[in-house]
Amino acid sequence: MPLTAQRIQETTEMSTEFPVTTVVAEMDPFTASETNISTCDLYEHKDTARILLSVFYGSILILGVLGNTIALTVIFKNRKKINSTTLYSTNLVFSDLLFCIALPTRIAYYALGFHWPFGEALCRITALLFYINTYAGVNFMTCLSIDRFFAVVHPFRYKIRRIKYAKGICVFVWFLVFSQTFPLLIQSMSQEENERTTCMEYPNFEKIEHLPFILLAACLIGYLIPLGIILFCYSQISCKLFQTAKENPLTEKSGINKKAINTIIFVIIVFIVCFTPYHVAIIQHMIKKLQQEPLCTEKKIFQKSLHYTVFLMNFNCCLDPFIYFFACKGYKRTVLKILRRQVSVSISSAARSHHEESSRDAGETQMTVLAKSSNGKLPEK
Repeated sequence: MPLTAQRIQETTEMSTEFPVTTVVAEMDPFTASETNISTCDLYEHKDTARILLSVFYGSILILGVLGNTIALTVIFKNRKKINSTTLYSTNLVFSDLLFCIALPTRIAYYALGFHWPFGEALCRITALLFYINTYAGVNFMTCLSIDRFFAVVHPFRYKIRRIKYAKGICVFVWFLVFSQTFPLLIQSMSQEENERTTCMEYPNFEKIEHLPFILLAACLIGYLIPLGIILFCYSQISCKLFQTAKENPLTEKSGINKKAINTIIFVIIVFIVCFTPYHVAIIQHMIKKLQQEPLCTEKKIFQKSLHYTVFLMNFNCCLDPFIYFFACKGYKRTVLKILRRQVSVSISSAARSHHEESSRDAGETQMTVLAKSSNGKLPEK
């Protein structure tokens, strides 16, 4: 009996231990995934970003305001000589200056470690200004490329470069930009988290239905199509200039042709440097998201890449004044005049300082000699 009782007890213990082990084994994956979700901090780089992004956006604010204010001043002075190129450049100036208005709050947001203390309304307004600058910049750069294309390839065939048509195109572009960005005012942009309130971050948009398709369509309309148009214009202008130079070598010295090629080359550079990294990051992540839900590591990498590629995209408002430099003769002349004036003032100030210093040294020497002669004995008569 004792042996039988011992066997029954061992059997009972084994039977009770096995289900418990099974339950724990079954719960382990759930617990692990739950832990991964809770520990997936997409803002773990906040300490680095707090310094870098604040400095980056502070530089954009200073350079953007300075360059675009000079451009606006030059355009205002030459308003009687305005043409289609100047008109598109003027609209670029306004979009850049609008964006600069929103920068102080963004700088504070990054300095506080991705924390937005200014409320939902201001978050929506800054998001609106941000996207207005992005879409307006892309569209008006495309307009500039098309304008240069007609100036070189079809200078007499079409009347699209007339100022009244250019004004109509600008109105249409702004209507298109506002139709793309106005829904942001009715969309929640901020989100409460454990230790912060984020504003205009990608995770805040994830609740939108069919988000990957919406963002891929935005990349197509807002980046790929304009880039295709710009590259087409550049290739046609290059072919035309090559053909004209072959037929008549003297036309290579034409100011219009040189201005056209410089303008469109710089527009392409701005597109590649500023807009390509951001859109590549969005496209590859959305395609991956359509296939399967990204892992926590992939989400972190994507979030970090967004913060720095968005900075590059916003950097276009500092590069736009260089487009005016190549496209608008008045702007180039004024900037060069300011630089020459600054150099001449610096040189004259240095020369004046040197002259005053020399005069002061000579005066001090003379005073020393007089002092010594007065302290000494005067010769008797």
